Amino acid sequence: MSKTHTPASAPPRRQRPVSRRRLRVCHECDLLVSLPALSPGQKADCPRCGHTLVRRHANPAERTLALVVATLIALVLSVAFPFIGFELSGIGNRIELTDSAAILIGLHQPLMALCVLLTVIILPFIYLCSLGWLCLGALLRRPLPRSRQIARTLRHVTPWMMADVFVIGTLVSLIKVVGMADIELGLSFWTFCAFALLLLLTTQSVDRDWLWFFLDHKRMAPPEAETGRTASAQGLCGCTTCGMINRLPDSGKARCARCDEPLHPWHGVNNQATLALLAAAVIMYLPANLYPIMITTSLGSSSPSTILGGVLLFVQHGDWPIAFIIFTASVVVPVSKILALLWLCYIVKYGQSGLSRMNRIRLYRMTEFVGRWSMVDVFVVAILVALIRNGNLMSIEPGPAALAFATVVVLTMLAAMLFDQRSIWAGAETLSAQNNNDNPKESEYV
Repeated sequence: MSKTHTPASAPPRRQRPVSRRRLRVCHECDLLVSLPALSPGQKADCPRCGHTLVRRHANPAERTLALVVATLIALVLSVAFPFIGFELSGIGNRIELTDSAAILIGLHQPLMALCVLLTVIILPFIYLCSLGWLCLGALLRRPLPRSRQIARTLRHVTPWMMADVFVIGTLVSLIKVVGMADIELGLSFWTFCAFALLLLLTTQSVDRDWLWFFLDHKRMAPPEAETGRTASAQGLCGCTTCGMINRLPDSGKARCARCDEPLHPWHGVNNQATLALLAAAVIMYLPANLYPIMITTSLGSSSPSTILGGVLLFVQHGDWPIAFIIFTASVVVPVSKILALLWLCYIVKYGQSGLSRMNRIRLYRMTEFVGRWSMVDVFVVAILVALIRNGNLMSIEPGPAALAFATVVVLTMLAAMLFDQRSIWAGAETLSAQNNNDNPKESEYV
């Protein structure tokens, strides 16, 4: 069945009882909606901001578990066999996937090594094992021990898995080396490409709404919840982890009644955390561009290279596509992301903009999506440092800018995560009448 887009229902024209199990809060605009009945291959979007609330799959437990097993097999093969190698005038080197981190540790760069290991191997492994545990419980029709605590980790781990970005970094590194040496692609390279693709398919196959309904199907939204209005206007808050609608206490910090995750109720525009992180990112971006990101030694002569210097080197050699990729990932994306987030913080505070709310939220979504791809340059350095290790004849070492740039990427990603998208919709408390739809029939699992 082809995928279709179904808007979640707004206030019904006919006053008909709404199942409190189907009520959800859109995390981007805070609108409280009722989920429609969905068939496999369909998804429900927020009728106001277009954010995808739920995406249905056929046989979700079996489908996801099969992908988890295949992805874990690909990861084990990627770690167990040679990754890439090169040979120049009888002198060469061959590395495994984990060598990129091991060499960095030997060069007194433990933070960069940890960054590579976490984003490429450790966090994906934790994610896959956690997801497999949950799917196994679903197949056995009973949640396994610690399932709720394990399910909470999935949302927090997903943004930091960067196997696909590492693949692009590897390809850029190979293009950089292929002009001066013979390249050998090991079995691990091909299995890692398969691993990155399978990991992407696995994350897209997860139906978080179905998963949490399986873990706890008894809890429902408060009876006073009213669709078509914002949750904050009703003293309610939707959990960003499990989707449960909670009644906010009169005072004190609130936690979700189903997953125990801290709730983040809307109390007005407050983007101080985002601004602080952006300020730190701007400060770190200066040494990231002024200092060399890697130092190349050839025949005893060392040549430091900055980010822009590396781009110009590719241009001089005629490698325009690679120069474009590096320039985009290392200069355009971080600078654009910082400026876009600063602009959004200003707009939601002072409300002076010709852009509609929909265009603002689209800008935010694009900003959040592209931020992780700036790690390409960091992965290029990690791979080249591990691959080219032949002493004074030819070797590459990481420069001080490498860690500074990795810090910029992390800070901007955190800044985007902490930006409250609901501030874009401040003042739009209800859904316009023209978007109102009749309540559809009950969904298949309620």
